[in-house]
Amino acid sequence: MSRIGKQKIEIPNGVTVDIKDGRIVVKGPKGELERDLNDLVKISVEDNEVKVRVENEENKKERSLWGTYASHIKNMIEGVTEGFKKQLEVNGVGYKVAMQGKDLKLEVGYSHPVLYKLDEKVSASVEKNVITLESPDKEALGRAVAEIRSIRKPEPYKGKGIKYMDEIIRRKAGKAAKTAE
Repeated sequence: MSRIGKQKIEIPNGVTVDIKDGRIVVKGPKGELERDLNDLVKISVEDNEVKVRVENEENKKERSLWGTYASHIKNMIEGVTEGFKKQLEVNGVGYKVAMQGKDLKLEVGYSHPVLYKLDEKVSASVEKNVITLESPDKEALGRAVAEIRSIRKPEPYKGKGIKYMDEIIRRKAGKAAKTAE
């Protein structure tokens, strides 16, 4: 049995959960999120709780979908109530980041600045060399952060690049000079 799927998901005040035409819609103070449902997963909303279940608890595929959809629904509820936030840090001499309208303009050592268009669900702010991204949708936020980081990944010799705020870059020693014999 799925330990995550068995847990009851409470709906906080100010949040509504609707199931229509094979989709789940969660509305709250920070926005509205939708997700398609799999036919193997049955979801019901009863007295401020969402219950996720499957027909055959012994089937491996159904069991895995059970916990997955329970986690998705928890993330959707948390997203529309509190939202999610990630921070990136830009390190390097001459590396700059700025907002250009709703987009990010990154100058990270290429011959041209890189313009990154943000998803409509993700908002960004820049303060010195720190990019703060916020969104009610955890997946859209994670995708945006990963794409921005991939523009210039941190390198291990000087530590230049775009890294997560809490990421630790393991530094390597440079090439050692050959000693004369």
